[in-house]
Amino acid sequence: MFKKMIAAAVLFVLVTTVLVQAVEKDEEKTEPVNQTGLGIGLKAPDFELENLQGETVKLSDYEGKKVMLNFWATWCPPCKAEMPDIQKFYTEKGDEVAILAVNIDPQYDVAGFAKEMRINFPILLDEEEKAVKAYQILTIPTTFFIDEKGIIRNKYLSAVPLEIMRQYIDEM
Repeated sequence: MFKKMIAAAVLFVLVTTVLVQAVEKDEEKTEPVNQTGLGIGLKAPDFELENLQGETVKLSDYEGKKVMLNFWATWCPPCKAEMPDIQKFYTEKGDEVAILAVNIDPQYDVAGFAKEMRINFPILLDEEEKAVKAYQILTIPTTFFIDEKGIIRNKYLSAVPLEIMRQYIDEM
């Protein structure tokens, strides 16, 4: 019985060692996966999307202004929770900061959602996921804070509190 236990333990160690080595070799062949999406300090990718009124909006139209770029969906509870704070921030900052809220589920009633939430900041519709792909969005809500030169200065994953909006914009 004791010999069988030792043999089983030795076999377990050998199999484990072979598996670990195989996994390590496989990891060497693969590219690292970016788990956080587009990074701080990079030039914000330009995009062109339509707003709720059907007008074309480009991020580059806002060069020279601070921009808060928010990715969200109508079905997302944290997105819905942050909308009143974004509206308040939009009301506070006026023309000082451009707020662009990129909706990723335009097949739903986004205009109805905006009306129900009483929001009037610009909502852009990412029909073909162009902006989502360019910004490597992995989770929503995700908010980027872009300076006047178009550089990403901060990013917030999850519902961004009003205090953080103020802080990140003031730090730019």
